[in-house]
Amino acid sequence: MNWNHELTDQLEWHWGHHLWPRFERITDAAYLWEPSEDAWSLRPRADAGSAMAAGAGDIVIDWEYPEPDPAPVTTIAWRMAHIAVDVFGRRAASHFGGEPMDHPTTEYTLAASDGLARLERAHAAWIEGVKGLDEDALAEPCGPAEGPFAEYPMAALVLHITRETIHHGSEICLLLELHRRTM
Repeated sequence: MNWNHELTDQLEWHWGHHLWPRFERITDAAYLWEPSEDAWSLRPRADAGSAMAAGAGDIVIDWEYPEPDPAPVTTIAWRMAHIAVDVFGRRAASHFGGEPMDHPTTEYTLAASDGLARLERAHAAWIEGVKGLDEDALAEPCGPAEGPFAEYPMAALVLHITRETIHHGSEICLLLELHRRTM
């Protein structure tokens, strides 16, 4: 059995058949639509909706750690940034090289096309890196950059990233559908 193929196929099938075809239809209005009061989003720094809002330029992502309880509802823009930066980008840079990515150093804009481009680049970097792992590399511990996953094999992190992508991607799809039906 080719474990690398099985691991990458799990994410790539869902990405290509369910998520990306829907994501490509996201408009600026849907991207920034706030489905509830006090939603977290991307917004001008002066209008930040959280104490730890971060970003390298005039546009920031609402953020707090630990997050409030209950956690705020988030916009499509926020979810896409989370997947691009936290789920794919940071991990691709940490494990496969490339430019480090985090919220304080990310240049955000309010355009859906920019969010989609960032997400597509981060996904491509992650999947390209994972496809380069052989069976031995998949069995190696993730290392200290992964906190609670440090001692887990890389394959466990790959599965976790897939689970996170499907989870948050599905939330984006639901928000997109709610926006379409309520606007």
